[in-house]
Amino acid sequence: MLRESGVLMAMSSLPSPWGIGTMGASAFHFVDFLKASGQSYWQLLPLGPTSYGDSPYASFSTFAGNPYLIDLDELVEAGLLRREELEERSWGSDPERVDYGRLYENRFAVLRLAFARGAAARRQEIAAFREANRGWLEDYALFMALKGHFGGRIWIEWPDEAVRLHRPEAVAAWGGKLRDEVDFYVFLQYLFFSQWEKLRAYARKNGVRFIGDIPIYVALDSADVWSAPGFFQLDDANRPTEVAGCPPDGFTEDGQLWGNPLYDWDRMKADGFGWWIRRIEGAQKLYDVIRIDHFRGFESYWAVPYGDKTARNGRWRPGPGMDLVGVLTGWFPDLRYIAEDLGYTTPKVEKLLADSGLPGMKVLHFGFDPAGDADYAPHNCQYKSVCYIGTHDNETVRGWVRSGRGRAFLRYAGEYMHITRDEGWCWGMIRTGMSTASQLFVMQMQDILELGPGARMNTPGTAQGNWQWRMKPGADGKEVAKKLYRYTKTYRRLPKAE
Repeated sequence: MLRESGVLMAMSSLPSPWGIGTMGASAFHFVDFLKASGQSYWQLLPLGPTSYGDSPYASFSTFAGNPYLIDLDELVEAGLLRREELEERSWGSDPERVDYGRLYENRFAVLRLAFARGAAARRQEIAAFREANRGWLEDYALFMALKGHFGGRIWIEWPDEAVRLHRPEAVAAWGGKLRDEVDFYVFLQYLFFSQWEKLRAYARKNGVRFIGDIPIYVALDSADVWSAPGFFQLDDANRPTEVAGCPPDGFTEDGQLWGNPLYDWDRMKADGFGWWIRRIEGAQKLYDVIRIDHFRGFESYWAVPYGDKTARNGRWRPGPGMDLVGVLTGWFPDLRYIAEDLGYTTPKVEKLLADSGLPGMKVLHFGFDPAGDADYAPHNCQYKSVCYIGTHDNETVRGWVRSGRGRAFLRYAGEYMHITRDEGWCWGMIRTGMSTASQLFVMQMQDILELGPGARMNTPGTAQGNWQWRMKPGADGKEVAKKLYRYTKTYRRLPKAE
């Protein structure tokens, strides 16, 4: 029976002198750490270019890479930048936090220097990259150029109606007017994927594979919606009719209003779900395993009238079900998926998961209810599942312990997991997750490092202070790797070769 484990760590959380983690030396070192600690997987947050709010789950493109993650040291080595051009800029004062304001001010400025120095010499390589990615790259690059030209406004507010409606003649005309800007954004994607291919090849050589998220929805302000409006529920002016969210529940009386445009599932089905096939083909260039975020939305989804301020007035509407899931699993038979089946569920959702054959998720933070037998309790983690202590939306273990759940709760959880003072809660929960029957166990790097609430990656429902945590340089050292290796070996989760 194959048993494996891995670590959840955002690329942005790696140490770097230039404000944010990148695909540079720290990423290669983290692969070394994963290999030394016996891990098979590195789970990442989405790698797309982020927009307002800095969330990796709200991207300008489902296909493109985030320019913030391009390693600047490699560009210095290639002669495209000079080190003093980096050192003269401020990248933030706290090495444990990403200062997105500073990044926005400085990152593109230095990348433009690299473009001016390197694009001409790499003309043939860029042309080949352009041709290989023509299905999405030109629309994305023009979208970003247009956003800059129109002052950063969301595309549904662009003053030129013809290009806003993505009419071919207007797209061609604006592509000519903004050619230099389009070429700049193409160059950034060339750099991103060139660096990614080197990192992925190194990871594969060392037995490490990547798990990546596919958010079920894409952002309204994205090249994806602007360039293919017919696959979304939009009106004649290409504005949404309804948007995504979650219904009111015991935690949120107004529900959650996400605001993403909804898919026109009938039109997608009539097209053979080609848009989704292309999306997964793009994700395959990055990941070995794909976690489908909000899997339950494939069974049914909460649709909220566009313009509403809360999700109260939404309604359940049927999703594509196995019509889509069967296409994705059949079209990509060698690709592994994880179904994120957390949150509001029903027997129909459970049936879809069973019919799909995909492993669902078990989160230990939700598994210790003294009053009942929680679905996520360690003894309920069946083999065909992926066990997490917590996801990027959860507290760290130390934050979870301090979060005021009550003495009875902690006493029950501590007795269940046999938590001792010497081992502590973080490693006690790692041991518990390792020991479950789940075929794959994933832990946050923050818990391996025994970090407190300040290292939490995201607090759902809040707009400030998220996606900022960074690991201290040297934290992923040999002693931590040795300790994690011992736990991994004890519970038979080492890679097959070991």
